[in-house]
Amino acid sequence: MTIDHPHTNGCPTMPIRAFRAGTAPILLLLLALAGCGGSEEALPARGGPPGRSGPAAVEAALVEKGTIARQVNVSGVVEPIRTIGINSQLAGALLEVPVEAGDYVREGQVLARIDDRELAVQEASAEANYNVAQAAFERAEQLMDRQVITVAEYERERTAFAVAEAALEQIRTRRAYATVVAPVSGIILEKSVEQGDIVGAQSRLFTIGDVSTLVVRVPVSELDVVALSVGDRVSVALDAYPGQAITGQIRRIFPAADPTTRLVPVEVALEGASMARPGFLARVSFPIAEGAGVLLVPASAVVASQGGGRSVFVVQNGTATSRPVTVGETAQGRVEIVSGLALGDTVLVAGNTGLRDGAAIRIVAGVGADDDGPSLSSNPLTEGGEL
Repeated sequence: MTIDHPHTNGCPTMPIRAFRAGTAPILLLLLALAGCGGSEEALPARGGPPGRSGPAAVEAALVEKGTIARQVNVSGVVEPIRTIGINSQLAGALLEVPVEAGDYVREGQVLARIDDRELAVQEASAEANYNVAQAAFERAEQLMDRQVITVAEYERERTAFAVAEAALEQIRTRRAYATVVAPVSGIILEKSVEQGDIVGAQSRLFTIGDVSTLVVRVPVSELDVVALSVGDRVSVALDAYPGQAITGQIRRIFPAADPTTRLVPVEVALEGASMARPGFLARVSFPIAEGAGVLLVPASAVVASQGGGRSVFVVQNGTATSRPVTVGETAQGRVEIVSGLALGDTVLVAGNTGLRDGAAIRIVAGVGADDDGPSLSSNPLTEGGEL
């Protein structure tokens, strides 16, 4: 038989035929009736996004007291404290070059020898002239004592001897230039010649780095360099030795900034850096500011407020109350609170973006969360991003 039902909740009249109990069509009929009728009102959501009822799901943390230090990290290259260029002071052929680039040499060690045979002949001639002039001068002194010669004759012989002595000293000095020696101890960073090369006067032969002290010269912003002083200790990390920190000390701060970049060169001397080598990449951490016993909150707790200020949401009686704050230094994910909060206040650190002042909240993680409540990471409202 057929039973006609009146129109209900906007559903058209649906004929229902009688079936024997337990048959599958009855299940289909029940499903159709359940999906057709009912109210279109949405179910309330707990802590859902705007537009749905229920408190917002948030995470909270306490205002703590601690120490905060802001650092500026700048990269630079390890260099010798001094780099010295060694040039030839004579022109000639190189008879010997007993060193190689990368060798460590000591002060006074022979680096190269230039052909000096012509100078040797000149020195022998100058020495002979010197001996003749010396003998003549000594005779003139004896004759002058006996008053045999005049003062003018004596002065002539004395002058000739002085000229011969100067000429001999000059040629000996020039010949000494044929032996090129290291002016300081250090490492040969560059070798520009080889044995047999013909070099001219003032030709660059070697570059030596004084590695008695290794330094790193890095550019620091004018805004941060004012907080640095000569003698300050810094931390230096080498990419060649990850995880191993080296202590450095600010050796000098250059007096002028680059007019284009507004960066000031700062030279840091490495202490006990036996493993460091010239050319290594170094990362220097400058402690710019450090505060002890200050109020700290996670950086995510601070949000922008109207007018360009900063504010945080404080938990009060199950609601989020916006409170303006003055912030100080920021480091390692924490922010210093100069004013606006007190020690022990509970602030929101997640779910506070877009939250309205006085909104009802439900703490799902952090301080004040229910023991059996879901964690923020497992809350479906937080999956994939911000609350």
